[in-house]
Amino acid sequence: MNSTLSLSAAILVVLANILLCRGITRHYKFDINAHNVTHLCKTKSIITVNGKFPGPTIFAREGDRVLIKVVNHVPNNLTIHWHGIRQRGSQWADGPAYITQCPIQTNQSYVYNYTINGQRGTLFWHAHISWLRATIHGPIIIFPKKNVSYPFPKPNKEKTIIFGEWWNNDTEAVIAQALQTGGGPNVSDAYTFNGYPGPLYNSCTGAKGMADTYKLKIKPGRTYLLRLINAALNDDLFFSIANHTITVVEADALYVKPFETDTLLITPGQTTNVLLKTKPNPSHTTYLMGLRPYFVGSGTFDNTTASAILEYTVPSPGPKNVTLNDLPCLPSINDTSFFTNFTSKFQSLNTAAFPVTVPQTVDKHIFLTVGLGTSPCPKNQTCQGPTNTTKFSASINNISMTLPSISLLQSHYFGQNSGQFKTDFPQFPLNQFNYTGTPPNNTNVLNGTKVIVLSYNTSVEIVLQDTSIISAESHPLHLHGYNVYVVGQGFGNFNSSKDPANYNLVDPVERNTVAVPAGGWVALRFRADNPGVWFMHCHFEVHISWGLRMAWMVLDGMLPNQKLPPPPADLPKC
Repeated sequence: MNSTLSLSAAILVVLANILLCRGITRHYKFDINAHNVTHLCKTKSIITVNGKFPGPTIFAREGDRVLIKVVNHVPNNLTIHWHGIRQRGSQWADGPAYITQCPIQTNQSYVYNYTINGQRGTLFWHAHISWLRATIHGPIIIFPKKNVSYPFPKPNKEKTIIFGEWWNNDTEAVIAQALQTGGGPNVSDAYTFNGYPGPLYNSCTGAKGMADTYKLKIKPGRTYLLRLINAALNDDLFFSIANHTITVVEADALYVKPFETDTLLITPGQTTNVLLKTKPNPSHTTYLMGLRPYFVGSGTFDNTTASAILEYTVPSPGPKNVTLNDLPCLPSINDTSFFTNFTSKFQSLNTAAFPVTVPQTVDKHIFLTVGLGTSPCPKNQTCQGPTNTTKFSASINNISMTLPSISLLQSHYFGQNSGQFKTDFPQFPLNQFNYTGTPPNNTNVLNGTKVIVLSYNTSVEIVLQDTSIISAESHPLHLHGYNVYVVGQGFGNFNSSKDPANYNLVDPVERNTVAVPAGGWVALRFRADNPGVWFMHCHFEVHISWGLRMAWMVLDGMLPNQKLPPPPADLPKC
């Protein structure tokens, strides 16, 4: 064989492999506009992306570069967050307002530019300022690299379902009123499947609300991969399909050891992929899917049930019409035992292809209380908090975060803090008390803009402890820029001398959004190997609005690829 030809062929193979590893560049444009939508007998103008509710799907493969030009055509300032994308080397594309960027103002644009490294699965994107996430959200579907298979049986087809909410009122007005009065906000009017409330709500758009109903059309004897996303503002949700069982295979874009269930619990910010094996000889043409909240707090919430239809597309001997009696049996609203049993089933694959890299030793232990409290009512004003002299607040280690006027990442990168933030966030509660028992007399929280500073590559353990100062509640905590290993959880107060002995350091589940149990605690571990400023917050929008949020500042490492890159030229101005 000609040695020159051999060498040329070898070079072509190497180049092909490099291109395969690097992926391709995918371009998207998001036009932010107002759009009229009709549900529950009401037509209202909502803010959407490209006129869609939910918004368009971003498709990519692991290794692809994604560029999304966001153009703001509405009066609201806004940002977009790519929830779960770790943003290694693209910290300026993360999206939370006043943390990594200032908002995109009216008639302005910004190009989010990031590469998807080492990730595949289901994530989602959403607005990350005020309550605009209610209508500005959509899926991110990341397929494995070409010729790489799923670690579970290949499905015949894939479907994406976003759980959300429908609001007859303007959500920006809802939260503005709540913050002004100091009380709890009004709740949504319906839960939704891909934007549709379903036939159980009053409807003026069709017989028995069928025009308001999402239908998932399937064929008998097939396997479907359902990509499930909870984009609701303030509610953990139970989901089930009548007379069907599903197999959980992925959580937050990370494969898990498969397990079967007839009911799923998913918190805001979480995604779950499940396999649905359809019946080879179904007794009915249609089956109902049900969606209702899990709630254990003391406030108001949307205590309704949404439904959608699973429809077999071939004739079968059963009846086509379904009624309320055909709903799947869902757990009770406050079924915490289901919450505990369900979340404990999640474990990482821990295989050669998908290893567990949980830190076995810890450089820094951090203990953070999360929960609701109060703040004094402004002078000469009556509030609607727990008393007429207080308003609702929420905090981490009793600090209710105040957002700065310039993004924290900009202040950090340019070394121009000038009072924008302090680096003395308490890493343990300033005042210890019985966190899940009788609350202390003083429930007032402190306001501030503080961060925790971590050296590069520090191994960290965080214990998140719920408090019952106002009421014990589940809190879905999301850490930007990282996944975390859930090494332990329990109820009551965390016991540092006993509880770590029961940690799972072999195959703990890895997530980007973790539910802190109501009246309990959860222990997380991660390695701080992504420099920048990273937001951590409750994914209940009412709690983040009340201040249940904080930021982590991870310093640069020594090598070039361990340093924060400079900001892009089109980074929005404050």
